[in-house]
Amino acid sequence: MSKHQIDAEKVDSIILVDQGKAYTKSSAALRIARSLSGGYPLLAAFLIIPPFLRNLVYDYIARNRYKWYGKKESCMIPTPELKAKFLD
Repeated sequence: MSKHQIDAEKVDSIILVDQGKAYTKSSAALRIARSLSGGYPLLAAFLIIPPFLRNLVYDYIARNRYKWYGKKESCMIPTPELKAKFLD
């Protein structure tokens, strides 16, 4: 992450590194949505909105997601294949 001048210890958001460029918050989420199936790729249209406005919505959702959807008491144990996709 230092290559992208991002201190992973200080970031409390999603980080996507794609083709050598790092994205955070709404930029990362919307770029990930492009590669999903179903209607999710349509969300990438919101990339035309300036990031400071998108991130206001992103932060609002992040603050309230547990209130709206609840929180699990335990997490799934990832398979080795899934674990390989994440940073240590």
